Amino acid sequence: MPWNASLGLTMKRRLIHSTDIAVSSLGLGTVKFGRNQQVKYPAGFELPSDEEILALLDLAQEQGINLIDTAPAYGISEERLGKLLGSRRDEWVIMSKAGEDFIDGASHFDFSPCAITESVERTLLRLRTDRVESLLLHSDGNDLEVLDHSGAIDALQKLKEQGLIRSYGISTKTVAGGLRAIELGLDAVMVTYNPWHTEEESILDSALESGTSVFLKKALGSGWFGDGEAPDDPVTEAFRFVFSHPATTSAIVGTINPKHLRENCEALTAIDGD
Repeated sequence: MPWNASLGLTMKRRLIHSTDIAVSSLGLGTVKFGRNQQVKYPAGFELPSDEEILALLDLAQEQGINLIDTAPAYGISEERLGKLLGSRRDEWVIMSKAGEDFIDGASHFDFSPCAITESVERTLLRLRTDRVESLLLHSDGNDLEVLDHSGAIDALQKLKEQGLIRSYGISTKTVAGGLRAIELGLDAVMVTYNPWHTEEESILDSALESGTSVFLKKALGSGWFGDGEAPDDPVTEAFRFVFSHPATTSAIVGTINPKHLRENCEALTAIDGD
């Protein structure tokens, strides 16, 4: 997957497998736009206002980010994005998910074909759009069951044929699941990979051979930066590590702090220019 020109922006872009859609090296995760219950971050937080989200989206664009990651499991994130993106929707590449919903403070999973189809239809209504550029199954940890026996993959393929999603894959929780997704020819996998969690590196190795797009979650360890003493510059260290693997398409990092977003972008563009 060769690097594409970034239309004058400083952040590099790569194509999503099987599409002509180029995504920025850094994607903006939006769980904090819509949910602050049952989340695993070092500190609690209040949901941002509409004005704060709009300012963050403006800053992200200024820094060269064009990829937004959301999900039904992220509380009201999809609804807020649909309202706030408005006429600017086509300026963004949107990745959402299906299979998990967050209801009354708890996650609920359903990977049946009917549930996946209905979930995607709800996502499009919430986002006020006619398609999403990528749709991932939001695994409950039983990756192989989801991939091989639920019927979810067939449902996603039909949705792709209908033009409702442009590409599809799975956000996995096991090495076996990531490898199986690549074997099945899915367009993308989302895996955990950072300097403190390298157990899934074999998935990236396999994806490199197949051309499968790889989206990274927890590239910065969700702010924990491993179990030991944090390095002097953990963000730069983490980005340098994850992007040293040529299979990495984009790292999804969630933040509602403009200072952190700007620092993340500066660290990444410095690495891109090495």
